[in-house]
Amino acid sequence: MGAPRVPSLDQVHLADVPLVPEVRLFLAADAIILWARLEAAAGRSLPAPFWASAWPGGQALARYILDHPASVAGRTVLDVASGSGLVAIAAAMAGARAVTANDVDPYAIAAISANARANGVVLTPAVGDLLDGDGEGADVVLVGDALYDGPMAQRVVPFLTRAVGRGADVLLGDPDRQHLPTDRLRLVATYQLTVTGPPEDAQIRRADVFTIQAD
Repeated sequence: MGAPRVPSLDQVHLADVPLVPEVRLFLAADAIILWARLEAAAGRSLPAPFWASAWPGGQALARYILDHPASVAGRTVLDVASGSGLVAIAAAMAGARAVTANDVDPYAIAAISANARANGVVLTPAVGDLLDGDGEGADVVLVGDALYDGPMAQRVVPFLTRAVGRGADVLLGDPDRQHLPTDRLRLVATYQLTVTGPPEDAQIRRADVFTIQAD
């Protein structure tokens, strides 16, 4: 069986990202309806289509990267829980030497590939769970809005700690979802934004970008 294909254009549409107008993504007008349609077509339960929204923390991190290209230029980059690939695409646009966009959802991998083509960038989509490792081989590890609940944060934060411990730079975008590691964070940027993401994010108007400092 081949990889899932991006849903047809009656379900997603190519749209500008509000905070990052340099990037266009295949997004859903209503991710909940899209989820139901995908499950009906597949005949089974599927992960939520996180790849079909431009999450606020990802928008902030992508904006930061494009505004500060030296953070990734000429370096190898790993974008974890990449979703739509927004942050990975920004890194490629900013001159990263190589970009890997990782997600556990095969539909996200298909969306990342389509979004990369739509934006004329080259990156490597990689499906699988990397959170037990340390991002080996990446000079820079990017995480845009992956701390969306407690269980996910409990896996992502130790992963980032290990990445920093081996010498990687880490950049984290988050709209104050209350799961940030409070120690060793350094705020580098704050952005005001208009959210086009999941309905539960309707009241979010700000997202921050942090680095994580080594011990």
